[in-house]
Amino acid sequence: MKLSVTIIIIYLLTFSAYSQYNPGAKQISLSNSDVALSNDVFSVFNNPAGLSQMHWREAGIFYSPAPFGMSELSNGFIAYHEPTSIGSFSLGGMTYGFDLFRETRISIAYSNNFTSRFFIGAAVNYQTVSIKNYGNDGIFYLNLGGLAYIADDLRLGFYLHNINRASYGNTENQIPVVINAGLSYDVIKELSLNFSVDKDIKYKASFQFGINYDIIEYVSLRTGFSNEPSRFSAGIGINYLNYSLDYALFSHNALGFTHQAGIIVSFGREDNRNKSIRKYLGIE
Repeated sequence: MKLSVTIIIIYLLTFSAYSQYNPGAKQISLSNSDVALSNDVFSVFNNPAGLSQMHWREAGIFYSPAPFGMSELSNGFIAYHEPTSIGSFSLGGMTYGFDLFRETRISIAYSNNFTSRFFIGAAVNYQTVSIKNYGNDGIFYLNLGGLAYIADDLRLGFYLHNINRASYGNTENQIPVVINAGLSYDVIKELSLNFSVDKDIKYKASFQFGINYDIIEYVSLRTGFSNEPSRFSAGIGINYLNYSLDYALFSHNALGFTHQAGIIVSFGREDNRNKSIRKYLGIE
């Protein structure tokens, strides 16, 4: 095995924080500060409680073939949301890595809306890892999330990742145990400020901040930053009819800048996302 490939595998196994970034170009452009703004199909990975804010079907695809110019970091996500009279259900899938090292995940989530002000959700995940010449393993783990409207324009969210502390084999903490909590405030209907604290039990807390501005009806501008690790992000969303095309650019303190893109298709949504949710909750 070439030395360069060996180094990449060691990086993937030991410093796999990149693979743990929650997906969605919108989420990444906000430096993943969106725990209290979770309002699209990728909430199945980010905060499943937010799913039941949507009373329409939605599907999304997020794919990055070579982040930082490295095909070994290739990752892709797909998600689907189905609202019902007893709550919202969602199905998601993930693949990450290359032929020598690959992680895959299937997620099934459920969310329900209580009095249009409080939402709770859970996701069951089955994740596998495969390392060439070393074998493979698979585990189940559970995520929980909550979202509450403190006021019409102020939301509080939280997210618990891998609460059963599952891990591959006999080695602890290979799947991170993370607590994330934050606020989202609509300064005006078109402009939200988002703040969250992300704490992996193995590392220092990361403070995350993001701004989402719907500058005109069809265009959203976003930016964000975080520490631990230090990260800057920015992005744009093109929202036309029931299609959302999102682009994100973000930095890594060791690897430099890279970009991400994704698309979301909504079925049965009559207005833009924020307006539709506010009408559904009786806020507007």
